[in-house]
Amino acid sequence: MRFTKTKAVIAAVGLSLSLAACGGDGGETDVEVADNPEFEAGSTMAELSESGEIVIGVKYDQPGIGFLEPGADAPKGFDIEMGRILAAGLGIEDDGIEWKETVSDNREPYLQNGTVDIVIASYSITDERRQVVGQAGPYYVTGQQLLVREEDKEKITTPEDTEGLKVCSVTGSTSLQRMVDEYGADPVPFSTYSECVDQLLNGTVDAVTTDGAILLGYAAENPDELEVVGEPFSEERYGVGFEKGDTAMCEYITETLQTAMDDGTWAEAFEATLGESGVETPEPPTMDSCA
Repeated sequence: MRFTKTKAVIAAVGLSLSLAACGGDGGETDVEVADNPEFEAGSTMAELSESGEIVIGVKYDQPGIGFLEPGADAPKGFDIEMGRILAAGLGIEDDGIEWKETVSDNREPYLQNGTVDIVIASYSITDERRQVVGQAGPYYVTGQQLLVREEDKEKITTPEDTEGLKVCSVTGSTSLQRMVDEYGADPVPFSTYSECVDQLLNGTVDAVTTDGAILLGYAAENPDELEVVGEPFSEERYGVGFEKGDTAMCEYITETLQTAMDDGTWAEAFEATLGESGVETPEPPTMDSCA
C-alpha cells in the first residue's frame, strides 16, 4: 500500500514518546500526537484520523495489561500504552480515544459489528480467529506460568512441582485443565483471577496459573509477597484485532508498533506497566507479515 509521509510521521511519534511510571497520575504515556498525518484516501486510517476519534476494545480486569481502577477515568496497562501509541500515529488525542471494555467472548463480535475499531485485549493470535477477524502482531509473546508466594519460590519453580498441590485459575480455563491432565495438580477454580490471587495470599491455594503477562500484573501489585516463577510452558502471541481483510490497517499497526520496538518505546512501555513486577524486560517479538 502507499502511505504519504506515514513512515516519517510514525518515526517522529515514536521518538517523542516517553512513559510515566504506571503508579503516577493516570499512569499515562506522554505522547506527542502526530500533526496532520496523511493516509491514502478512503483507508481506515484516513477515516479515523479525520474524525479524531477511535474506539479501542481492552480488558478492564487485568492489572499491568488493561485495568480500570475504581473511580479512574481510563484504564492503565501495557495494552493501553500500545493503543495510545497507535492512536497518536493517527493524530488522535487521548480525549479522542474511547476505551470499550471487552471480554474474551465478545472480541470477535465487536470487531465484526463495528462496536470497536481495534481490539488490544490480551488477544492471542490463532488460526481460528484469523478466519473471522484480522490480527496484527504479535506485539508481545507470553505463555502459561505460575504465580506463587514469595516463601515458596524455591519449592515451586516448574509445573511438575505442582503435583498434588492446589492450583487456582478461572473456571473452565484450558490453563487449569492442563495442570490437571499433564501435571497432576489439584484444581481450584474461581470466577476471576483476582479471586485466585486472594486465595493465594491467604494460603488457601499453592499457586495461580494463566498467561505470564496476567500474572506479572498481580505480582506488580504485591511485589513483596508474590512472584512469577519458571519459564513459560505454552506460547501465547498477543495481537491487535481489526476488521478482517483490511491489509492497509494491518500494515499501519505493524509499522507503528515496529517503530516503537526499534526506538525503545516498547521497552519503556513494558517497564512502566508489566515491568513493575520486577521482571526483566524481554526482547520485542518478531511480528508477522500482513500478507
